[in-house]
Amino acid sequence: MENLNEEQKNGNGETMVCRFCGREVVAPFLSLGAQPLANNYLTASQLREKEIFYPLDIFLCPSCFLVQLAQYVTPEETFSQYPYCSSYSQTWLQHCRDYVRKICSQLGLRRKSLVIEIASNDGCLLQLFQSSGINVLGIEPARNIAAIALGNGIPTEIAFFSSSVAQSLVEKGFSADLVVANNVLAHVPALNDFVRGLEILLKPQGVVTVEFPHLVCLMEGNQFDTIYHEHLSYFLFFVARRIFEANGLCIFDVEKIPTHGGSLRIYAGRTRVWAGKIEPAVENLEQEEKKSGYNQLETFYQFQERVKFLKREILSVLINLKQQHKTIAGYGAPAKGNTLLNYCGIRQDFLDYTVDQNPLKQGRFLPGSHIPIYEPERIKASQPDYIFILPWNIKEEIINQLSFIRDWGGKFIVPIPRVEII
Repeated sequence: MENLNEEQKNGNGETMVCRFCGREVVAPFLSLGAQPLANNYLTASQLREKEIFYPLDIFLCPSCFLVQLAQYVTPEETFSQYPYCSSYSQTWLQHCRDYVRKICSQLGLRRKSLVIEIASNDGCLLQLFQSSGINVLGIEPARNIAAIALGNGIPTEIAFFSSSVAQSLVEKGFSADLVVANNVLAHVPALNDFVRGLEILLKPQGVVTVEFPHLVCLMEGNQFDTIYHEHLSYFLFFVARRIFEANGLCIFDVEKIPTHGGSLRIYAGRTRVWAGKIEPAVENLEQEEKKSGYNQLETFYQFQERVKFLKREILSVLINLKQQHKTIAGYGAPAKGNTLLNYCGIRQDFLDYTVDQNPLKQGRFLPGSHIPIYEPERIKASQPDYIFILPWNIKEEIINQLSFIRDWGGKFIVPIPRVEII
């Protein structure tokens, strides 16, 4: 294991500046220790090689209140090959179906309409638009995942989205009635350029919807495991609103959605078109955040102690069960799980193994903890006493899938927001 120098304030050793407003960012308000890249799943041969750990420190810009991490690796290193496929979560697929029905009705999308999705992954969302006869285009940087989308008949541009990519697409005749960007804003190093690209890509009356985890839910729900090096930024609504306004887009509506432990879906369009059509929900949510203290520095500095308490609670439960000689297996190999396991120091002394439906992860090992990943069938074969649910945000789906563990008296452990045995 190689730990990078803790004094290194960003990936280049330079003083860290806010990736939105450009002002200097100082001390972190939360430290989760040194951790490997959360999606760097290892092969058996790599277990004997040096594994690099980077500081996982979370900073707050005191000027604009953007919460952010230092960047240690480039997007090309992280996303050119990627292990996550959207299609393996039934909860997410239902979310996509509900969204497509709603947005097609709201915007009156028709056969001549064009929907462009940024970070389109394996194309599962765009397939739903396409099946309704709507024209689609995906933009996806991971070549292995883009290949799956292309194989499923989804036109896909293999690229990291930026304002220059947007401009080149417009010059080729691709201007969108709807641009969708789900769970990608957090990954973006150049926030202003990314949002400018969204504005460029829209038709004059076009709409962009962006979904991202809500920082309020992260903090109030003790969701520290959703923090990892790929997620460079964490958003309050009023901060996201300022970022979009600074780059020519007006957020005219917002809604709370349950995905990823609590997210926001924002609706935006060009300011000159939408500035007079802002829904009451926009001002209401901004005021709600401020009344809850999220425009005050002290609110953020209370989070570290809550995270430390939860760590001790998780370890106490696991230690107690192992002292009773109980067997514990994990379910899922999500990036968030790797943050939790590495911060808590959980290895195979607590979890014998984990399972995942994604074949890209099966046969590999979790980064840092080196817990092996198997096919879900392993659970029936080994009959563990407890299943530790790492993707706790879809716990209902998992508990339903694995209801058969009740046959041998098995139970589930849900670690977030508080440890719960079901």
